[in-house]
Amino acid sequence: MKKVIVTTTINPPTEAILKFDALTDWTLVVIGDLKTPKDYKLKRGIYVTPEEQEKYDKGLSDAIGWRCIQRRNFGILWAHDLGADLVALIDDDNIPYEGWGENLIIGKPIEANFYETVLPAFDPIGATNHKELWHRGYPLQLIPKRAYSKRSKKTVTCDVQADFWDGDPDIDAVCRMIYKPECKFAAGAFPLAANKMAPFNSQNTILTGKLLKDYFLFPHVGRMDDIWAAYYVQAKGAKVVFNKPTVYQQRNEHDLVVDMKKEYLGYENNLEIVTRLSDNPDAILNYLPPASQEAFTLYRKHFHG
Repeated sequence: MKKVIVTTTINPPTEAILKFDALTDWTLVVIGDLKTPKDYKLKRGIYVTPEEQEKYDKGLSDAIGWRCIQRRNFGILWAHDLGADLVALIDDDNIPYEGWGENLIIGKPIEANFYETVLPAFDPIGATNHKELWHRGYPLQLIPKRAYSKRSKKTVTCDVQADFWDGDPDIDAVCRMIYKPECKFAAGAFPLAANKMAPFNSQNTILTGKLLKDYFLFPHVGRMDDIWAAYYVQAKGAKVVFNKPTVYQQRNEHDLVVDMKKEYLGYENNLEIVTRLSDNPDAILNYLPPASQEAFTLYRKHFHG
């Protein structure tokens, strides 16, 4: 089985990257940006320079733009070309725990804590021991309506294994301003799944190779890039299971006001998106600016010709 880890960076090789590069049964692909050091080197992995990305698809490169995490889409394409059966997306500030990538539940029947909700979306963080928090991209209007009483054990098979993260979790800027959490998620809450779509990120998540044609980190939509990718791919039929933390998030420095501004598009549209996409996945196009639509079209050509 071919397993590929994808990330992007503007930093010299971090502690996290060096640990991922040392994993012998995974191939690490790091996508560079204009600010990535010119002498960036890995021991085992593949570093893809900005020049190589432009040579690969100049039109897609222009449509995505530079100095943005959505350059990671080139890493997904690299993984596809390598014939990856599994693709893990990680952030360069996530330090893997011992045994990362070994407890794979993706693609096999597993017993999960299964939640049923009447809401159009499910918030996985509220099902943990940190019930006061919510996942980035979960519609704010639904937060006071969350309920977790309808829980059962159910055997599920997932296409997406979304592993959690201890430390500074993936919550939105408003939640982080209020709580400034330092989390240790209780393993007993996991694995967990639900009957409705849920936000998942691109910071510690594993997908099957067959999903790559529909999984695209939308540029020019701020911090909704991976959230809208998650909603879209689930609307297309992908099943997600959230698993226990496998990394410690030692978060890079962020300006929370800037983050909040980059999330505002989601605050405005996420409830409408999760409602509409359940009937028509391609309704996502109505929320994308032209450059993002163009990038999505160019990306999909690598899968469909």
